[in-house]
Amino acid sequence: MNPKELTVVEHMEELRKRLFIVASFFVIALFAGFYAAKPIIKYIQFEGEGYDLTLNAFSVGDPLTVYLQVTFTVACILVSPVLLYQLWSFITPGLHENERKATLKYIPYSFVLCIAGILFAYYILFPFIMRFMLGLATDLDIQDTFGIKEYFSFLFKLIIPFGILFQLPVVAMFVSRIGLVSPQMMVKSRKYAYFVLIVISVFLAPPDFISNVIIAIPLFALYEISIIIARVGYRKFEIAEAARIKEEEERQTELQVEELLAEQRRQIEEMTKN
Repeated sequence: MNPKELTVVEHMEELRKRLFIVASFFVIALFAGFYAAKPIIKYIQFEGEGYDLTLNAFSVGDPLTVYLQVTFTVACILVSPVLLYQLWSFITPGLHENERKATLKYIPYSFVLCIAGILFAYYILFPFIMRFMLGLATDLDIQDTFGIKEYFSFLFKLIIPFGILFQLPVVAMFVSRIGLVSPQMMVKSRKYAYFVLIVISVFLAPPDFISNVIIAIPLFALYEISIIIARVGYRKFEIAEAARIKEEEERQTELQVEELLAEQRRQIEEMTKN
């Protein structure tokens, strides 16, 4: 059905159906996350970047809170491809056929980039920040006692945003592929984008200039990569748009020829009758 023919109620009904599908898969992902939470927590405690730390529970409910937090996070990551596909299916009627096929390919890349962002934050940025924090505590003669709830909350506040920020190249490819944003616009907006990324790095990192720079540099690199990818996507959009305009012009010409032939046939029939 043409999306322009749908009423607001029908659009809402379509959205409700797709949200129900996402919710159903999310429930299944919760079961998977429930069984994956225990090995993940143990890995982070004893084999990952926090293997030399002793994590304590300061209240009876802290272990359960951490367990549910990990379960929910794993479920969100697992269900993200389904969410992206349903979002694509909802907006795809408004796209041209070539745009539908092109944008569908971005979903696997988006999932891979999400995982890459999480791993990058955990194995590269998180150790650096922890060394800074522990070093500062040592300089101030402060004895560190880590609560498991606070430790995991701090960890997730760092790695989850990077899983989202690593979607920037895919978003750039998508919006440029459908012609919403051009690489020229991204270049002109670079200074504003850099300012926003610096603000994000300040929120993610400790109040230390070096830490902010360490986090801001990969974000700047992501933005520059996004500009390069946007050039590719926008070039494909221009080619597709030129082909579409040419096709419409040819169709219009064919219609004009058909109308002209029909008019000539009508005149001949009138002459024949006379």
